[in-house]
Amino acid sequence: MTANDIKQQYTMTDIVSRYGLRPDRSGFVRCPFHVGDRTASLKIYKDSFYCFGCGLSGDIFKFVMLMDHVSFKDAYLSLGGEYDHAETKNEKRHRKRDLLIAEQKRKNKEKEVQDKKEELRHLGNYLGLLVRAEKTLEPLSEGWCLVENELPQTYGRWLKLWEEVNEK
Repeated sequence: MTANDIKQQYTMTDIVSRYGLRPDRSGFVRCPFHVGDRTASLKIYKDSFYCFGCGLSGDIFKFVMLMDHVSFKDAYLSLGGEYDHAETKNEKRHRKRDLLIAEQKRKNKEKEVQDKKEELRHLGNYLGLLVRAEKTLEPLSEGWCLVENELPQTYGRWLKLWEEVNEK
């Protein structure tokens, strides 16, 4: 399969979906290539992408190269491309290893994000309990004071985790 065949087969949306990114109705996602993207700044077009925050742009091959930290050849091969020359066993082994490492890194990152989201959910539930306890306990009682001390610390942990999860 040639590069043009691959571009005919996959849309940019297909490729970003592989990485767990879901464009909104306008075709925007949070840019995975720069830090601090609080709102979606990466525009997904039919066959390309452009980030209005960091200026990165490219096609499906460049997106895969950037996400997996691989060469064009490896991105091309991972999308189903074929080279005419015969690969040596060593080249094939290295390419497979690099692709497996990139895939494992991506899976680890997804797992880390899912774990943080779960922790965020638990902290949110705990914050709700603390707020309800604060409202029901008698002001200045021992329990009320404990809740008053716990609330800002828990909220601080929740806010830091929320920022980490929503960073990209």
